[in-house]
Amino acid sequence: MLHFSQYFLTQKKNANVVGRGLKLVDAPVSGGVKRASEGTLTIMASGTDEALTCTGSVLSALSEKLYVIRGGCGAGSGVKMINQLLAGVHIASGAEAMALGARLGLNTRMLFDFVKNSGGTSWMFENRVPHMLDNDYTPYSALDIFVKDLGIVTRESSSLKVPLHIATVAHQLFLAGSAAGWGRQDDAGVVKVYETLTGVKVEGKLPVLKKEVVLQSLPPEWPLDPIDDIHRLNQSNSKTLVVLDDDPTGTQTVHDIEVLTEWSVESLVEKLRKKPKCFFILTNSRSLSSEKASALIKDICGNLSVAAKSVENIDYTVVLRGDSTLRGHFPEEADAVVSLLGEMDAWIICPFFLQGGRYTIKDIHYVADSDWLVPAGDTEFARDASFGYKSSNLREWVEEKTRGRIPASSVSSISINLLREGGPDAVCDTLCNLQKGSTCIVNAASERDMAVFSAGMIQAELRGKSFLCRTAASFVSTRIGIIPKAPILPKDLGINKERKGGLIVVGSYVPKTTKQVEELKLQCGHFLKKLEVSVDKLAMKSLEEREEEINRVAEMANLFLGASKDTLIMTSRELITGKSM
Repeated sequence: MLHFSQYFLTQKKNANVVGRGLKLVDAPVSGGVKRASEGTLTIMASGTDEALTCTGSVLSALSEKLYVIRGGCGAGSGVKMINQLLAGVHIASGAEAMALGARLGLNTRMLFDFVKNSGGTSWMFENRVPHMLDNDYTPYSALDIFVKDLGIVTRESSSLKVPLHIATVAHQLFLAGSAAGWGRQDDAGVVKVYETLTGVKVEGKLPVLKKEVVLQSLPPEWPLDPIDDIHRLNQSNSKTLVVLDDDPTGTQTVHDIEVLTEWSVESLVEKLRKKPKCFFILTNSRSLSSEKASALIKDICGNLSVAAKSVENIDYTVVLRGDSTLRGHFPEEADAVVSLLGEMDAWIICPFFLQGGRYTIKDIHYVADSDWLVPAGDTEFARDASFGYKSSNLREWVEEKTRGRIPASSVSSISINLLREGGPDAVCDTLCNLQKGSTCIVNAASERDMAVFSAGMIQAELRGKSFLCRTAASFVSTRIGIIPKAPILPKDLGINKERKGGLIVVGSYVPKTTKQVEELKLQCGHFLKKLEVSVDKLAMKSLEEREEEINRVAEMANLFLGASKDTLIMTSRELITGKSM
C-alpha cells in the first residue's frame, strides 16, 4: 500500500471539493533552472491513466526523461522524496569525507581527483566538492532547500515508522548550517559546519609549480609539424576566420592581416568578397559593460549574417579573441553570438598564449611568473574589479562564469596527451563526437600543441562541424598557418639615428602594470618626461574639467615630443569603480 504525505492528501482533498471534475497529475521534477529552460527535465509523473493521457504532450515537451510512476497521485512525490534523500546524504557525506581528509593533512584537490575516479564517487560528490575546494558558495542550489526536503523525508519516515538514521543525521547537519547563517548559500556550504567544529579548511589551493619540471614531465610533442597540413586543409576549407577582438592587443601574433574598426554591412560584404582566410574586427568590448558588449556583438553578428548572404560560396567561423588571463565578457559575448547566428556544435575555450607565459595543463590554466607556474585563479588578474573569478580549472571556470548553467562535469577537454600522442586525427575525432552545444577546453603547453589542435579542428570543420571559439591570441595565428616573425627592429620601421621622441601610453591599473611603470621610471627617469592623467577628473568631474584635463596632457605631450623627448602618459593608479561614483 502506498502512503502519501499529509500535505499531499490535503491538497488532493481541496482539489476534489473545490474543482470537481479536475484531473490531477502529481509530477515533481529534477534538473534545475538550466534544464527547465532547455526542456530537458527529468519528470516523475503519477495519476490516473486519463489524467496522464491529457497531460502527456505537455510533460513530454518539458522533459528529456519522463517516468510514469504507477500507484496513483503521490507516487511521483514519493520517488522525488527518495531522490532528495540520496542527494542530501551524498552532499553531507562528501563534506564529511573532505573534512576528514583535510584533518589528515591530505591535499584535498588530489583527494577529490582520486575519489571521483574511484568507487566512492557520486554525481553529487563530483558536482559539489569543487565548490568546497574553491570556497565558492554561489547559491546554484541553496542549503535551505535540503533543510526543507530532508525535513519532509524525516517527517514521512516518522509517520511511517521507518527509522532513517543516516538521513536524519544529514538533516541535522543542514539545519546546523542554516542556523549558522549559511542557508542562502550553496548547499555545498554544509562543509562549513565541519570546518567550524574542527578548525580545518577543505579549500584546496592549487600549488605553484616549477615550470621546467612540469614541461619536462609532459609527453614528447607530436613529431610532425602540422603547419603544411594547416595550409593544405585551409585550401579546402572555405571558412573565413572572423576574429572579434575585445582589445587592441589581439593582433600581436599575426601579420599581413586586415583589421576593421567599423562593421557596416557594406564593409563586411567588401571584405568577404575577397574570401580572406582571416580578418579582425576591433570591438574593444572589454572596456564596455556586459550589456553594452552583448549589444555590440549582436550588432556585428547581425551585419555579418546579412553580409554573408550577399556573397556566394562564403562561410565563416567566429572567434571571440579574449584575454589570456581569462578576463572579458564570457559567456555574455558567446551568448550574444549564438542568439544571432544559432547554436554551434561546440564552444571552444583556448586561453593558451606562449608569448605571455599562459599554459593550460591538465585543465588548469597557469600564468608563468619567471620560472614558476601560478594557477590563474591565484593571480592578480583573477581579482580584476570587472572580470574577477576564483577557478583555475577551466572546467570549473566555465561553471563559475555561467553561474552553473554549464556544469563543470559537462565540459569536455582536449588533453595534452591526446594532442601529443594522437595528433590532428584524434583531435578531429574528439570534436566530431561532442554532443551538439558542448563546451570544450583545449590544453596546450607549446606552439606545436596549438598547431596540432588547429589542424584537427579544420578537419572537423571539413566534416561539417561548426565551432564558436573563445581564445587568446595564439590560436588565431596557428589556425590560419601564420609563421611567426622576429620582433620588429627600429630599422624595420625606417627609424634613423636622428634623435626623436617616443610616446609610451599606459592605461591599465593592475599591479603588474604599475610595477612595470615603476621599473621604467627607475631605469629611464633621468630623461623620461612623465604626464599623469587624472582618472578622477575624467570619470567623476564635470565635462568641462574632463576636457581641460585631456587638453592639458595633450598640449604637454606635443611640447615634449616636439622637443624630441621620450614621453610617458599614464593614468593615475587609483581604481575608479561604479561604487566610487
